[in-house]
Amino acid sequence: MSETSIFTGIVAAAIVLQVLVKTWLAQRQVRHVGAHRGEVPEAFRGAVSLQAHQRAADYTRAKSRLGSLELLYGTLMLLAWTLGGGLHLVNEMLLAVMGPGMLQQLALLGVFAGLSALLDLPFSLYQTFVIEQRFGFNRMTVSLWLGDALKGLFLSVLIGLPLAALMLWLMGAAGQAWWLWAWAVWTGFSLLLLVIYPMFIAPLFNKFKPLDDEVLKSRVTALMQRCGFSAQGFYVMDGSRRSAHANAYFTGFGAAKRVVFYDTLLSKLNAAEVDAVLAHELGHFRHKHIVKRMVTMFLMSLGGFALLGWLAAQTWFYTGLGVQPTLGGPNDALALLLFMLVVPVFTFFLSPVMAASSRKHEFEADRYAMDQTDGRDLTSALLKLYEDNASTLTPDPLFARFYYSHPPASERLAHLAG
Repeated sequence: MSETSIFTGIVAAAIVLQVLVKTWLAQRQVRHVGAHRGEVPEAFRGAVSLQAHQRAADYTRAKSRLGSLELLYGTLMLLAWTLGGGLHLVNEMLLAVMGPGMLQQLALLGVFAGLSALLDLPFSLYQTFVIEQRFGFNRMTVSLWLGDALKGLFLSVLIGLPLAALMLWLMGAAGQAWWLWAWAVWTGFSLLLLVIYPMFIAPLFNKFKPLDDEVLKSRVTALMQRCGFSAQGFYVMDGSRRSAHANAYFTGFGAAKRVVFYDTLLSKLNAAEVDAVLAHELGHFRHKHIVKRMVTMFLMSLGGFALLGWLAAQTWFYTGLGVQPTLGGPNDALALLLFMLVVPVFTFFLSPVMAASSRKHEFEADRYAMDQTDGRDLTSALLKLYEDNASTLTPDPLFARFYYSHPPASERLAHLAG
């Protein structure tokens, strides 16, 4: 048996296993949530209404069913691009028109990105304008959606194109260790993005204004000082323009770090509850969760670049995925695309490990918030957010273990009560 057929068999088996596991987990989630739809769990009675509980169950099941359709569609698209010869066909067409070289490779990346976005568009629109609309979350207008799409396209060209060109140049000019240089560039770019995103990119999509509630500003400033933290400022984001979902987050790096509250969050929580939510976010910084996640991401990306560096030199990597490498020309863009298409099939099986680590961090941040504020305020804030965001109170335990980056509501509130 040839290396090509062995590799094809491994990829095909991984795809089938992934689809089976995802489908099984999704079905468990839909059944479990549906079976507990008729009654609010005892721990939440008096805090969450039956109507809100049923709305959350219906919202969860609607998203799960759409996700199952996306899984089937995405798998068919993956097979079409690879073993079905789609990527090979596009590459050959561009070679016939442009010949081999950097411009042809950039064109291949651009055409793939454009076609993929168009093919995924129906699901994105259905999620926003049907499901989110049905459950009262969508505030997005068609004109706003189009504006966001155009801005995203502009940024992709402005930032993504030069970055892609640099990566392709390194692949061709930096020798066998190109992947190490490429990883260094990617790491530097990721760190730079932490600085420029809050100041230059985020304002293209949302309006940010300084927090003008003096009472709340005084409280959160005192909390920050008490916890030994500083930030560039406190800002309110007009999240309500797009969605009724609420959130708060830290963004930026170093001197550019800032605290951002969604206007929807401030409209739903009182000052003490906002304090508690902010303290939870501070807990992530106190326990160095952000740094730990960044280091993990950079180490994993280093392994990924090293693996790509080896695979890009193997003919069976291309032929095993339905692509004939270009003779007498570079195949770097093909290697990048094939790698990005196939690697998620395998990294999916790391999901439970990553989710478990994230849930551990959430528990630690909750504990820190309880030490700095009244735990009852964090509990009441979480209850409001669970209800307002239609988060199910009764997820399937196995589904939650596999996917949930945050502890299920029952576990999280029990931890706070303990």
